[in-house]
Amino acid sequence: MNIHELFFHIHYCNGGGSRLILAKKLTRTLQHHALILVTSGTGTYSIADKVGTFHEGMLFYLPANVQHSIETSATQPASLFTVHFSYARVGFSDAAWTIQPEHDWLALPPVTALQDYYAVSEAFEKLVTSWHAKFPGYEFTAKTLLHQLLLAIDQNLRTQHKNDATRLKVEKVIAYMQLHIQQNVTLTELADLVQLSPTYLSRIFKETTGYSVIAFFNKMKVDYAKELMMDGMKKVKDIARQLGFSDEFYFSRLFKQLEGVSPTEYYNKNIHGF
Repeated sequence: MNIHELFFHIHYCNGGGSRLILAKKLTRTLQHHALILVTSGTGTYSIADKVGTFHEGMLFYLPANVQHSIETSATQPASLFTVHFSYARVGFSDAAWTIQPEHDWLALPPVTALQDYYAVSEAFEKLVTSWHAKFPGYEFTAKTLLHQLLLAIDQNLRTQHKNDATRLKVEKVIAYMQLHIQQNVTLTELADLVQLSPTYLSRIFKETTGYSVIAFFNKMKVDYAKELMMDGMKKVKDIARQLGFSDEFYFSRLFKQLEGVSPTEYYNKNIHGF
């Protein structure tokens, strides 16, 4: 979805402490977008060309200008979290800003039965609670929480698209990296570990984590380097060597690439408070 490029305006949220109870059939066409999470109850829906029944854990994405109908069960009224919003795509290139109002749909399915949706529900509840509390700065906070909600949804959908065997192989590779963080490992070595081809491992690893295999391992090393700096006793070259880098200058370039500052600058700013 390239969420980092999107700027949101929230029109309103529903739900909160007791959540929104859907007591009647709703049929309408919105001029903005909406996300709806069913937290309890059952009912029926019609969105675009999709018709079916809904239950707890189902997520609806209602794009602008698309007619939809949602009707709750008389015996099991639906309880919901909702957020209604518009958005634009904001870019920065060649020292110039660009703003493009979005008329297309977000890259979300209209209807999804989420699995293990606790993280999505928690993110949604934080957003709705913040909106209703109306504390100073709540508009900015709500936009930030909407970004977090979309990230939680994206992560949930990515996980659902992977079978358990694939997920376990990626987790095994990550555990191996952690165990050998002070050494160098190769893609071939990791592929052999989980009995996959290097090409296939690279693909499923990127789809699962958002990083290439080596980029993820390097990020782990840099994160560990920051921990080693905390005691203030090790020099950059010693930390580089401890993490398996024979060239401290390569390590410094990699650190700056990921953190935006050199190891020495990071140390001075975060340890000594310069």
